Amino acid sequence: MKIIISPAKKMQVDTDSFSNNALPQYLDEANQILDVLTQKSYTELKNLWNCSDKIAQENYLILQKTDLYQNLTPAIIAYSGIQYQYMAPDLFTSKALNYVQSNLRILSGFYGILRPFDGVVPYRLEMQAPLKMGNNNNLYEFWGDKLYTALDNSDQSIINLASQEYSKIIRRYLNNQNQLVDIVFGQIIDGKIKTRATLAKMARGEMVRFMAENNVHELTGLTKFNRLNYHYVSELSTDSKLTFLKS
Repeated sequence: MKIIISPAKKMQVDTDSFSNNALPQYLDEANQILDVLTQKSYTELKNLWNCSDKIAQENYLILQKTDLYQNLTPAIIAYSGIQYQYMAPDLFTSKALNYVQSNLRILSGFYGILRPFDGVVPYRLEMQAPLKMGNNNNLYEFWGDKLYTALDNSDQSIINLASQEYSKIIRRYLNNQNQLVDIVFGQIIDGKIKTRATLAKMARGEMVRFMAENNVHELTGLTKFNRLNYHYVSELSTDSKLTFLKS
């Protein structure tokens, strides 16, 4: 079983909490992307990032001094958005840390795919950003099937806790569509299942923590997730979709 999650825009440098034990698998490709980004003007980058002047200025300065080999932070600690706050990897036991290192993979527009203890630096680049890389019109074309291949899952289930922006780079290369198991976190509003983005991010982080703490390797174990007032609803689930509703 493999678990895929999205990265977070918010990142931090923390070289003390955990040591990184490897460099990212596709560091050569990340360096290619870095070369393209550093050749762009501030205005081009601001448009690419689609952000405010303040955020663009901060990230422009970071980009100018980016070194992919120095001051590295383990990926699972480097991302500090809502999902990662609720995952709370800094509180994991050694067994839970071993579990995520074996099973959890973070999809990234910049690094491609990351193991939790791959050393990374802060960056800003969404997978859907309109960045042309050579003959590739965007990052989906640039990365191709590399991220799916890197999962090396041998037809095991892939638990999809990533956003559509990221999961579609895996979905398009599936040999068996049931291999990717979507997780839906929703509420019944006006008779329909509605997903709130912030609540879903919180639940995704909690689910990773639940799986790590309980050493979950089968879908039946995953259906026992009951945190943040969510519960599994079998009648709204299928072989390729597990639905959890908030009470």
